Amino acid sequence: MRILIHGINFRPEAVGTGKYTSEMANWLVTRGHEVRVVTAPPHNPEWRVSPGYRSWRYEWQQFTLVEKSGSMIGSPLPQRANSMEVCRCPTWVPRNPNGLKRLLYLASFMISSLPVMLWQTRWRPDVVLVVVPTLFCAPQALLAARWSGGRAWLHVQDFEVDAAFALGDISFPHLRRWALAIERRLLSAFDRVSTISERMVDHLALKRVDSSRCLLFPNWVDTSLIHPLPCSSPLRTQLGIPEDTIVALYAGSMGQKQGLDLLTDVARRLSHRSDLRFVFCGEGSYRRTLLADVKHLPNVTLLPLQPSDRLNDLLNLADIHLLPQRADAADLVMPSKLTGILASGRVVLATAHPNTQLASTLQGLGIVVPPGDRDAFASAIIGLAADRNLRLMLGREARRYALMHLDSLVVLDQFEQSLLTLCGTPERCNNDGQI
Repeated sequence: MRILIHGINFRPEAVGTGKYTSEMANWLVTRGHEVRVVTAPPHNPEWRVSPGYRSWRYEWQQFTLVEKSGSMIGSPLPQRANSMEVCRCPTWVPRNPNGLKRLLYLASFMISSLPVMLWQTRWRPDVVLVVVPTLFCAPQALLAARWSGGRAWLHVQDFEVDAAFALGDISFPHLRRWALAIERRLLSAFDRVSTISERMVDHLALKRVDSSRCLLFPNWVDTSLIHPLPCSSPLRTQLGIPEDTIVALYAGSMGQKQGLDLLTDVARRLSHRSDLRFVFCGEGSYRRTLLADVKHLPNVTLLPLQPSDRLNDLLNLADIHLLPQRADAADLVMPSKLTGILASGRVVLATAHPNTQLASTLQGLGIVVPPGDRDAFASAIIGLAADRNLRLMLGREARRYALMHLDSLVVLDQFEQSLLTLCGTPERCNNDGQI
């Protein structure tokens, strides 16, 4: 099949939506499909365009996939079999992506990518797949699919319209009603609408998307790359953290919806505990605030975003993974970092209300306390630090869950079959990746 992917985030972005969109594209290419991607210059989570890329010009790349450490990665090489084309469109990237600035950022990508998407209709893709965020690009994805005679698929990584108003990025009631009405019309126009959790699928029904068009397409993890280490992580030695010190790790994007103010407050409350070390690793718009809040705390280590080849060492550094989430973001987003956390076989401490997707998923796999409850969060850290057997038991259950439900081979194979069925080609690919 010919598959045209439209999304604002793509590799070399190593976290969030960009990571999953890249891995999805890689998988499809290795299965013998032709893939083209229309995206922006890499800029997440730092909110600045990565070195070697430009925000103000179109750039075309040809990627050929090569095998490395058991996974498929991309390297810019001459065109040959198993390659994909990537077009990066000019995009204005604000340093502080809030409110109107965020809207302008999304609009700049929508406008610059429109002519490219329309030009791709000459290629006649079988499927045009747009990844949300950004919903701004849904109309042109629909138009490209209709003009080319292909099918239109929208994949929701988070409900950005709901989240924007819930988190206070936009606060105009009339604008909210208008935006939600447009969103409902757009969602209903796609041949298939997928999202990453069962509760988010339910949320699609509330937006009046026909259930026959809805599909669960969860995020995944390569369980051969992310796995429990038989001994201590090399990062523990490099950071000078003693073996008997309990490491509470937050690793991922540092933005508004993560609720990181809770972590700084709890780290301050527990600063007298010499047996506890908080490690915060990542990039994002909130990092500068986080740095100012923790710079005088003796029990906190702040790390930059780590390269992908050190991800397993980073996740295995944790004795306790910290996963805060704001209450108003519940079931509008699902933390993308959760898959790696569970695959690492370490216990996770999260904040979520009962009956939310995150709380349901972590039942028997971790500890969940109410969002914003500093006392409960601090008490849970103290309790887990004192109970090694509980940490090991929950970590084993988390690893087992990842192997059964989140392994990339299982999730992406099911996704491919859904694509083939949508296009009326239900036959499975053979071992050579040919349909």
